[in-house]
Amino acid sequence: MTILEAIQSRRSVRKYIDRPIDKALVAILQDKIDEVNKAGNLHIQLVPDEPRAFKGKMAYGTFSGVSNYFAMVGKKEGDLSERIGYYGEQLVLLAQSLGLNTCWVGLTYNNIKEAYTVSPGEKLCCMIALGHGDDPGRNVKRKTASQVSNASDDTPAWFNDGVAAALLAPTAINQQKFHFEYIAPGPDGIHRVKASRRFSLVGYTHMDLGIAKYHFEAAAGKENFEWI
Repeated sequence: MTILEAIQSRRSVRKYIDRPIDKALVAILQDKIDEVNKAGNLHIQLVPDEPRAFKGKMAYGTFSGVSNYFAMVGKKEGDLSERIGYYGEQLVLLAQSLGLNTCWVGLTYNNIKEAYTVSPGEKLCCMIALGHGDDPGRNVKRKTASQVSNASDDTPAWFNDGVAAALLAPTAINQQKFHFEYIAPGPDGIHRVKASRRFSLVGYTHMDLGIAKYHFEAAAGKENFEWI
């Protein structure tokens, strides 16, 4: 499965079959974790066979069967949330390509401190549930390209493709509070894109923007533009 196919097929899944992930798949995921941790200066950890984080009052009525997850940890720096989103979504799409399911989780989990490491100066930003889904996930209503960008018949096809992929990105309560603006080349001939957040009472817009930016890049092609 390609990244674009994973983007198309991914759904947020909250109900899982309580069984371990094959060791070969765990090894593939761990290799990717090592890669994104290095690239993003993060401390993401895969926690297998640990069911307590998604049981009890915090997860009641929301998740079931979750016994594997990513603990999304990094140093407390200004852009941490956006990097967590950008690099975490790479893990989500890899998991999808391996036949696994996922769900970004901001609040409804228990903090099992002995299951992962949060070093001094670091922060646990969220978790990503992981495993074999017990339902297909929900199709949610999405905004239109014109609501989240200046895409039109006059903007390049790669930009419009990027916006379409960004609209499939998971965001907190499906808020989609991001915006992409195409900026035509100046004398230097470079196409540029400005990505920004919109106001939200829910929060998580930095993380959501990071996720959406990765989707955009995957479809638009990083070689076609520069971020502002």
